[in-house]
Amino acid sequence: MLADRRESGFVLALRVHESLTAAAEKRLLVWMAERMPKSIGSDHLTAVGFASQLAAGAAYALAAWDPRALWLVSVFLVLNWLGDSLDGTLARVRNQQRPRYGFYVDHMADTFGAMALMAGLASSGYVHWQIAAGMLVCFYVLSIESYLATYTMGHFHLSHSIFGPTEIRILLVVGNAVLLVHPYASIAGRRFLLFDVGGAVAIVGMAVMAATAAIRHTIVLYREDELP
Repeated sequence: MLADRRESGFVLALRVHESLTAAAEKRLLVWMAERMPKSIGSDHLTAVGFASQLAAGAAYALAAWDPRALWLVSVFLVLNWLGDSLDGTLARVRNQQRPRYGFYVDHMADTFGAMALMAGLASSGYVHWQIAAGMLVCFYVLSIESYLATYTMGHFHLSHSIFGPTEIRILLVVGNAVLLVHPYASIAGRRFLLFDVGGAVAIVGMAVMAATAAIRHTIVLYREDELP
């Protein structure tokens, strides 16, 4: 099986990144990669990103006893951005890409990291576990759609509309700061947990993005794969 897979070749998918911060982020990452010490490699950065996301989940859980842990969450999210975003850029700048290995490891780290982050958030008391679970499920659905599109269409979408991983981290960091002052939101005279409201909006948004992408890609593939 492995021999057949190697013989069939591996097509490097076109990366599509059109989020709000994508252009500025790319310039910053290239600048950092060009100045990265030779002793630090892509695998080191991947490990930093993964460990930081696990630590962010643990810090969310700790916030149930001490709200100041929310600052730790934000610090770990920044470190997660650094490792998760810079590892691939460093490999490309140094021309040391391992596309199959990098794609697989990076996204498996994202999969387990997202689980840890949402588990920690669900334990924090700042959001009901049902909302955290809903966000995790929608994130997985979006990820699956993106991976299937990568395989079948040859392009890998790192973002949906103006939202990508960096924008999500920014929203979480801002939300963490607001939580320390206003953990609740009032809507129509009723009080809700702030992250319940934000999480519900995120669930709807991700569901719409996944459904829209699935319909669009299904139509494209239907037209391209015509019956003889």
